[in-house]
Amino acid sequence: MTEKTYQTPLGTIHYWVSIPDPEKVTLVFLPGLTADHRLFRKQIEAFEGKYNLFVWDAPGHNKSWPFRLEFSLMDKARWLQEILEENGVQKPILVGQSMGGYLGQAFAQAYPDYIAGFVSIDSAPLQRKFYTGWELWLLKRMEPVYRHYPWKSLLKSGCNGVAVSDYGRALMREMMMTYQGDQRRYAQLTGHGYRILAEAVEKDLPYGISCPAQLICGKQDRAGSCVRYNKGWHKQTGIPIAWLDQCGHNANTDQPDQVNQLIEDLVQRVN
Repeated sequence: MTEKTYQTPLGTIHYWVSIPDPEKVTLVFLPGLTADHRLFRKQIEAFEGKYNLFVWDAPGHNKSWPFRLEFSLMDKARWLQEILEENGVQKPILVGQSMGGYLGQAFAQAYPDYIAGFVSIDSAPLQRKFYTGWELWLLKRMEPVYRHYPWKSLLKSGCNGVAVSDYGRALMREMMMTYQGDQRRYAQLTGHGYRILAEAVEKDLPYGISCPAQLICGKQDRAGSCVRYNKGWHKQTGIPIAWLDQCGHNANTDQPDQVNQLIEDLVQRVN
């Protein structure tokens, strides 16, 4: 994977690519909130040399810092599309975990004819009908919670709460340690992420997925109401869903082989 950068008016985005043949499928890995490109290590290991690959540190995350947190979810989708086009990508399959899955839906809304496939890993639908007014109100007011929560407790709950495997928890700790000593930055990043999510939902756009798609959710996912959202998402759209045993919110780190096989199956559907 080659590290590259992309300049925006608000900061520099760092991303990694391996694109030997732009005309073939490109797996575009989109990490969740406060996670970064390291989240998809097991996927990169499995698919490098087989498919074109892309992964980034989302704006404000890890190496993509400093970055002014003055953008929307649609801004992120636009920057992603510009980066992919700049690298000649023609058939992107977006694989988004949590916040990355929300970004994938925003991307599909903005560029429906460009996206070739979509995999949601422990994410949730963006349609307004799935959310209560109370949930959206709370999402826009999370920054103070993360600012005042004791860091040691936040670190422990953040790692144990998203994964059930030793590998998944250790990896999440590694990524969270990026913000060690700067809890204010962590709180701002988290608060901003939840806020732009709520604002995207409130736009009440269709956020339809017209390309081949796959939903994945860990049976032990305790992040918010992710399990409830995915049940409704599958029921109302008919998008296939895989419920994985021994998986928390970061299913791709808890059961990477199963997730990789599901990604492989989708690639075959796209091809």
